[in-house]
Amino acid sequence: MTRIVATPCVKVCVMESASGLCAGCGRTLDEIACWGSMSAAEQARLMDILPQRLEARTKSKSQETSYSFSR
Repeated sequence: MTRIVATPCVKVCVMESASGLCAGCGRTLDEIACWGSMSAAEQARLMDILPQRLEARTKSKSQETSYSFSR
C-alpha cells in the first residue's frame, strides 16, 4: 500500500536568500521542484526534517535581530 504524503506547502512562497529555504514550508527550490516525483518514503523523510529546519531558521533569524546595547 502506498502512503500518500500531503504537501508541506502553506502558500507562503518566499525564498530566503540567507538560508535558501522557503519561508513557508522550509524546503529548498530543488525539493519543491522534485516533490511530485519523489517517492512517498522520500516525501515522508523530508516532512520529518522540516519542523527542525524551520525551527533552526527561526532561531537564527531571532539571533540576527536581537541586539545588545551596553553603556
